[in-house]
Amino acid sequence: MIRHLAVAAALALCAPFASATVLTFDDIAGIDDYTAVPASYGGLDWSGSTWSVLTTGMSPYTAHSGQGRVTMGWGSDDTASTIRFNAPTVFDGAWFAGYTEAAVRFDLYFEGNLVASSTTLSLTDTPAFLDAGWDGAVDTVVVSSGQHAFYVMDDFSYTAAPVPEPGALALMLAGFGIVAGVARRRA
Repeated sequence: MIRHLAVAAALALCAPFASATVLTFDDIAGIDDYTAVPASYGGLDWSGSTWSVLTTGMSPYTAHSGQGRVTMGWGSDDTASTIRFNAPTVFDGAWFAGYTEAAVRFDLYFEGNLVASSTTLSLTDTPAFLDAGWDGAVDTVVVSSGQHAFYVMDDFSYTAAPVPEPGALALMLAGFGIVAGVARRRA
């Protein structure tokens, strides 16, 4: 019976799982500095934000990878840092660098409700990863800071909710059917 359960579990694990996406902003790095991030960049909704591309190397706005990273405009507020997902998503986090007087955190929302806030990250010119601190689905991320424009964000990472293909789902159901049939025979 254990062997049959192991086979069923292996079949279930054959279903494709979600894959991580990392937006490096390097593919829009050819755009002039301070050009707005395209409204649907990376398949996300950036239209309500004031994020701008930064490619010029300048301390303390150090990129984590490549040249591209994004920054906020002067006088921006938390609302202007809003990034929306088009479907429920697990948000992993992003890399930040900036002035030491700046600090950032993530406020995570699902269906208009605040579901979590990350820890607060104090910044330096060495990029550091800010983990979202939440493993549940979200549809909106707000980068919260009292010092917008004093930092850059790079390598924005998220995992789309897993949607198994019909064939994989059929394979998983077939595996469970085999286990049920074997269990019925033994009973």
